Amino acid sequence: MRYANDEASRRLYTEFLARHERCNFLQSVEWARVKFRWKHEIVLAEDAQGNITGGLSVLIRKIPFFGNLMYSPRGPICDTDDADALRQLTEGAELLAWRYNAMALRMEPDVPSSDRGFRAVAESLGWRFRDEEGGAGGLIQPRHVFRLDLGGKTEEQLWNGFSSRLRYKIRLAWRRGVTVREGAREDLPLFHLLLTDTGRRDHFFVRPLAYLERMWDEFGPEHISLLLAYTAGGELIAGAVPIHYGNKTWYAVGASSDRRRELMAGYLLQWECIRRAALRGDAIYDLRGVLENMDVSNGLYLFKSRFGGTLTEFVGEVYMPYKPIQYRLYRLAERAYMALRDRCATRRRLRDERRLPAPQSLPWPVQAGDPDADGPLTA
Repeated sequence: MRYANDEASRRLYTEFLARHERCNFLQSVEWARVKFRWKHEIVLAEDAQGNITGGLSVLIRKIPFFGNLMYSPRGPICDTDDADALRQLTEGAELLAWRYNAMALRMEPDVPSSDRGFRAVAESLGWRFRDEEGGAGGLIQPRHVFRLDLGGKTEEQLWNGFSSRLRYKIRLAWRRGVTVREGAREDLPLFHLLLTDTGRRDHFFVRPLAYLERMWDEFGPEHISLLLAYTAGGELIAGAVPIHYGNKTWYAVGASSDRRRELMAGYLLQWECIRRAALRGDAIYDLRGVLENMDVSNGLYLFKSRFGGTLTEFVGEVYMPYKPIQYRLYRLAERAYMALRDRCATRRRLRDERRLPAPQSLPWPVQAGDPDADGPLTA
């Protein structure tokens, strides 16, 4: 076990991460630079020949009143049945906790909940699984994501794998003049305005423009794109920021306008992201998280499910409490804060809904035979 303390070691780690089948951009050096307010360490596991067999990118931040917390989003990166690599990473994390006087290390591994082997090895090393303590609420990373297996499929094979209803929606966007163009850094302010409107409508937190610009500067040009959907008249109505890393592309950030929903721009935009991921040779296109109810009553679930991906459930939070009492008190305070935040968000949503005028008709003209005659869909 060793730490990646110099540029050469970090370069070797980056090469290992990009090659590994469980690669995740949240474990990258680039992501740690985006989170520049956190301190950053990388733990490496090695075999007898000095080859890297595992990695753990750890972010460390001081939590007021409670002390330092270590967090590894979607870590560790190693074969889940490699007990030696997991042991080395565990020992390296423990030494980091001692160095930084941390109360705990939290992870939300990119490991399916069905992987019982990983659970057995992790538990034998002292890791705890939060789902055994009353559920998975309050996770930083979503527990459920939709993942589309690209598996070397051609563009034509992916297209033919879609339902006729989905292909209709994408063709409808084409017929109605929607075009998708690749944006540049100077287009980020316009996209951020659209994202802000989306967050206000759908009641989610939107980070400032500087955060998007930092993502662009750290991941660009190789690992990030900006795709923008315009009407025939040149109005921006949807946008997406895909991140490409290793064998995957992630639908990292998306936004859509309340206007011109009848154009189905979100479907065309998503198809363009998938098509480009396939052309890159990616194995997986990750549409990322779905929260709340996992059925068609959830508009986000319905939208993402239509692209044929598999709903993947991860193991949830895995943690090591180095100071159990201190960490338990912190978790109690965190839950209280999140409950208060959710109540405030609900009140704002209800207040906003009361201010909206009652709809007098459908927000777009419905044509005969249009499969969307049943009403609007979240895109």
